[in-house]
Amino acid sequence: MKKSIIVFMVTGFSLFLVGCGQRLGAIDAMDTNRVTTAVTKMVEAVPTSTAYKTSAPYPTYTPQPIYTLPSPIYTPYPTYTPAPSTTAVPRYTYQIINAYPHDPTAFTQGLILEDGIFYEGTGLRGKSTLYKVDVETGAVIQSINLPNQYFGEGITTFGDYLFQITWQENTGFVYDKNSFELLRTFSYPTEGWGITHDGEKLIMSDGTATLYFWDPETLTEIGRVQVFDENGPVVRLNELEYIDGEVWANVWQTNFIARINPDTGQVVGWIDLTGLLDPAVVTQPVDVLNGIAYDAQTERLFVTGKLWPQVYEIELVPR
Repeated sequence: MKKSIIVFMVTGFSLFLVGCGQRLGAIDAMDTNRVTTAVTKMVEAVPTSTAYKTSAPYPTYTPQPIYTLPSPIYTPYPTYTPAPSTTAVPRYTYQIINAYPHDPTAFTQGLILEDGIFYEGTGLRGKSTLYKVDVETGAVIQSINLPNQYFGEGITTFGDYLFQITWQENTGFVYDKNSFELLRTFSYPTEGWGITHDGEKLIMSDGTATLYFWDPETLTEIGRVQVFDENGPVVRLNELEYIDGEVWANVWQTNFIARINPDTGQVVGWIDLTGLLDPAVVTQPVDVLNGIAYDAQTERLFVTGKLWPQVYEIELVPR
């Protein structure tokens, strides 16, 4: 095909010249024969190649997208539901003893009951706070706001100090428990979700299956434990409360509280609070169960949730 194209082009051009010459009388029949002979030699000199017959054809072009979405940076943990136990791990439901008013704008991240007063830490950037709240009325007695860049998380007291951690800012705050005066800040390498203490060390969660133990003076890690039940690691450990030698943890986005042996990490009991929030009192959007407070002197147990309009005093009922 390649040679045919060349023959066609050269021959066509030569005939054009011959035609023009004859019109003008510039050439005669002998000249025409010379031109034809020359063209024939030129065509024969063109090499014949069959390489194009055996070479692979060009690949078919398939347009590619300009931008391919990357894989998600964060893969959420699967929603956790404790499976039916094949061992003797106790299961509990609840009985409501009383319901108390709770600020429905409070995105509860930490809750403590001490000296008859709730201490509450709330979250969301630009809305994070630290409160003292009257238990009976829900009235705010004292409060401070965190700087807008911080997303407040769990709180705990230790002696005369109050500790508050933040979600992704790797920053914690130490306050005077009575005045809320900021005494120091500190940093840690993980996210911050919940915090409590056992009288000797601080215990912190970061949303994984790990509980971290901190020295309350240096605020450095002195140990850690992995939390598990008969099904494997228990992740999404959120707000924490230390109760009678156990760490109780809200499991984020569930209605369950895990009772954890802090020495081994083993879950020794499950509390199911499904149906706790009364729909009749809900007048605006609410979020998940979060917030455990315990008064060791009176053995009163309180629970609430983010944006919930009530705090519930409950007793556990074995199943």
